[in-house]
Amino acid sequence: MTGRPVWRLLVRGLGVYLPGWTVPGGALRVSADAPGPDGFGPPAFLDGPTGFGLHLPERRRGLEPDREIYVRGREDPSFGIVIAGPSAAIGSRVVDAAGLVRFARRLTFEELFDAGDADSVPYAVRAARAVENVVFLDRAAGVGLCAEADPLTGAVRCPVFVRLGTPADRSVRAYGVAAQPVRSHS
Repeated sequence: MTGRPVWRLLVRGLGVYLPGWTVPGGALRVSADAPGPDGFGPPAFLDGPTGFGLHLPERRRGLEPDREIYVRGREDPSFGIVIAGPSAAIGSRVVDAAGLVRFARRLTFEELFDAGDADSVPYAVRAARAVENVVFLDRAAGVGLCAEADPLTGAVRCPVFVRLGTPADRSVRAYGVAAQPVRSHS
């Protein structure tokens, strides 16, 4: 888990939006078959093969979270975005991998689109489609969610859930989806 681009984006996002907080050394594994380790639980849940999700108490549109966009590669760039703000800004009470990636792509488009420059449209559209890694951090709620999109298949998943400690202890715990057993069907 710690070698994947979404993990590196999480560490970078923590440095930008939560400087001085303890960066997790690895991910605690969570599986659907066993109760999660200490700290895992509501509002987070496991959503089968797509990983983690969040069940939020409210939703609101129009909130503008902070965001930082990162680009990897020159020829065929991939985009990552770190979003920091209230979870309610996502606009849905249930946030899963698809919803988080959709929200991140919308924010990426809005950030790169310039209404006064028609030439910005193709670039903003390409960038939004190329978002492959998303980190969402809600310091007030003490949660975060990391998503990744497979550029070849388009499949999205949230392999990491983040629990943020109080401002007094400034700790971060990360939970990863445990490897699922392979089942064969005949």
